[in-house]
Amino acid sequence: MNKQNQLTAIDNSNKPYIIYKSKKGFNLYTDFSKKKILNNSNIKNFLKKKYKKKSKKTDLFIGFFGYELLNNLINIKVPKQKNNNFPKGIFYKPETIISLSNNINYQSSKKIRNKNFKININKNSYTKIFNKFKKKIKSGVTYQIKICTKYKMKSKINPLDFFSRLTKTNLAPEAFMIKDKNYSVISCSPENLITKKGLDISTKPIAGTVKKTKTLTKIKALNYFKKNIKETKEHNMIVDMERNDLSRICRIGSVKLSKQKIVEEYKDLFHYVSQIKGKLKKNIKNIDIIRAMMPGGSVIGCPKISTLNLLNNQEKENRNIYTGSFGYIKFNGDMKFNIIIRSILNYKNISEISVASGVVVDSNSNHEFNENFIKAKALIDLFK
Repeated sequence: MNKQNQLTAIDNSNKPYIIYKSKKGFNLYTDFSKKKILNNSNIKNFLKKKYKKKSKKTDLFIGFFGYELLNNLINIKVPKQKNNNFPKGIFYKPETIISLSNNINYQSSKKIRNKNFKININKNSYTKIFNKFKKKIKSGVTYQIKICTKYKMKSKINPLDFFSRLTKTNLAPEAFMIKDKNYSVISCSPENLITKKGLDISTKPIAGTVKKTKTLTKIKALNYFKKNIKETKEHNMIVDMERNDLSRICRIGSVKLSKQKIVEEYKDLFHYVSQIKGKLKKNIKNIDIIRAMMPGGSVIGCPKISTLNLLNNQEKENRNIYTGSFGYIKFNGDMKFNIIIRSILNYKNISEISVASGVVVDSNSNHEFNENFIKAKALIDLFK
């Protein structure tokens, strides 16, 4: 049986599986022997537990931390919000890993009728929140803050069909999908938050977005970002913050920019990207790394703690997985995590897509509201 047929057979069997982008293609994780549903009470034990170091590829847990769980881990309270009781985090222990190429071919034979997406914050409401946060920026409470909007629709979806099409139209370096019995996640996340191997650790902040047009090339996009004061300020602030996050767990003098202000191209937009590397101090534990780096600064704002408090008191609806992190922790301590953005969560036959754009002192509310839609568009298009 070839690997494509294997994938189809696994999907048809209805057993849970995960697909995650690798350097050469994708890795498929399945035959889960353990499933750990995380909450505010057990997350510390999960992160502190030590496992026997073996050499098997399957010696790892793969899954996600939700936004609320990560706030609680750094002692930030999230007020009671509207929520759908989706788990705060789930990790799986796979017994099988299958390497797949970038070319995932799957098409569902079933046609599914979907309604239109509804946005939880309309333009008028967004502008009011925007103006409120602008005052906070001018008073120095925050320097940059991300306003989250959520698109929701009642829908039944075939996750593998959606993911297959998404990889063809918008292949992203941190793309993943989860299919379990009662939920699915499809993501074209572009942003790596943590890559740790031994004592080496890196993060790749994205801050800066411009819509693609027929005339806007990658070189022109780079010139646009360099000349745009708002985008440059936003990028510099996030890079400084993530460099500071790394410095808390790394050796003095080891944290350095390895890639600075490059452009990455996606289906509907260009992103402004940097990469920061460091060497971990001795005796730094998994929980120390997660606490220092999560939630990822580029999707929150700056400074992190005061901005998180502002966001949490403003937002009326739980973020669920959005701006949490998906990835794996190996038994030897190595780990890789992204930031969960550009994602569809389907739970209880409701699909939700959350997006956010950054507000700094020079921002324009119309531009930021429209930027949110640009970020959601590649996912919304899958339902057409």
